Amino acid sequence: MALYENHVTLKGYLGKSAESFATRNQNTFVVLSLATKSGYRDKQSNEWVNRTEWHRIVAFGKPADHAKNLKKGDYVEIEGELRSTEFDAEVGEGKKKTTVKRRGWEIRASIVKKLTQPASQGAENPDADPITEDDAA
Repeated sequence: MALYENHVTLKGYLGKSAESFATRNQNTFVVLSLATKSGYRDKQSNEWVNRTEWHRIVAFGKPADHAKNLKKGDYVEIEGELRSTEFDAEVGEGKKKTTVKRRGWEIRASIVKKLTQPASQGAENPDADPITEDDAA
């Protein structure tokens, strides 16, 4: 049994097409914007309450090769690990401006798979709203 484990598996739809970038050493990496949805039925109104979560996915090496041709709307499965980055951000204006530490989160992909579209997209949640380009992170 592992003492520590950092493993994430996500399935969802891409909010925009894959974006390829190069590092200073000319290594290529790919960034994906993946939407996952969850929801529940409100007991009082009997309506679905939905939540869309957007995930930044970064892939290097072979996973990047698989991800580079993915398009907006593709249904994908991502496996990898959760990574955080800390950065400084300025808040406030004028004399009240100050710098604070912020943390960003991304999934470092080890496996990227394009899946076939489900026969019925809303099988688990028939009232779910579709994901639009305006939602994309």
